[in-house]
Amino acid sequence: MKILALIPARMGSGRFPGKPMAKILGKPMIGHVYERVSVSPFLNLTAVATCDREIYEYIESIGGRAVMTGSHHERASDRCAEALELLENEMSITFDIVVMIQGD
Repeated sequence: MKILALIPARMGSGRFPGKPMAKILGKPMIGHVYERVSVSPFLNLTAVATCDREIYEYIESIGGRAVMTGSHHERASDRCAEALELLENEMSITFDIVVMIQGD
């Protein structure tokens, strides 16, 4: 079984703009979430699905995997569906299980 964890993240939250990059104990929230999810022994891959270059570059800078998606998505599930398609095409595999993890 191939299991993928996707963490949708965007800077444009109406209630808390920039929330994924807000620091908690000196580290962006999205970094805490990514690092904790990626240690699971059950996952083959953990990736952040984002339409924001700042989030993408941060995740890549900590050695993580990020996927750039379109900015038109209204729901996190739509963003994750696009990221899943991009990853499966790039990696030439099909994931059996996809877990969407809300970081906030």
